[in-house]
Amino acid sequence: MKVAVLDITGKDTGRKVELSNEVFGIEPNDHAIYLDVKQYLANQRQGTHKAKERAEIAGSTRKIKKQKGTGTARAGSIKSGVFRGGGRMFGPRPRNYSFKLNKNLKRLARKSALSVQTKDSNVVVVEDFNFETPKTKEFINVLKAFEIETKKSLFVLSEENKNVYLSSRNLKKAKVVNATGINTYSVLNANKVVIAESTLEEIQSNLSK
Repeated sequence: MKVAVLDITGKDTGRKVELSNEVFGIEPNDHAIYLDVKQYLANQRQGTHKAKERAEIAGSTRKIKKQKGTGTARAGSIKSGVFRGGGRMFGPRPRNYSFKLNKNLKRLARKSALSVQTKDSNVVVVEDFNFETPKTKEFINVLKAFEIETKKSLFVLSEENKNVYLSSRNLKKAKVVNATGINTYSVLNANKVVIAESTLEEIQSNLSK
């Protein structure tokens, strides 16, 4: 599959590059995508939630009323969870939500995500570019050239593009990563995936293994 290479003004350079069918043209595996996205979102959770249970709150432990003869349910400590101000029953405790996935499955999920975006014509190849200094205004001009200034975008550039990365940090809907920073969630969450020409070969090499 061949696609045109554009410049940062959004114009066709007259050159074309080949997108590997092994990476950008496979039949998407929905379950692999689901698992990889689930893992990504789980890893974002801090897991620091905590509620005090009856053994952890301050309060008297005396029996608040006699066991029988009151006409109501028996009750012991005022710290019981059935009373206002009592401990939480089976409350949340700190935990780690992360889980492991097979490397081959994660690779399949990323290829599936790229294939979905390619099928929907949301993958753009741009010639290599960089900024002399970090400047958000210049990056916004690039977004406007591709008509994605109000949409979510993912730029996959080489590691040398530090100024481009710094220029995009203040923009919530734009994300800049290198070839090894691609993940299934970011690819599918973007309205447009912009890949630098020099990075394309690295992506295809990493995901074709």
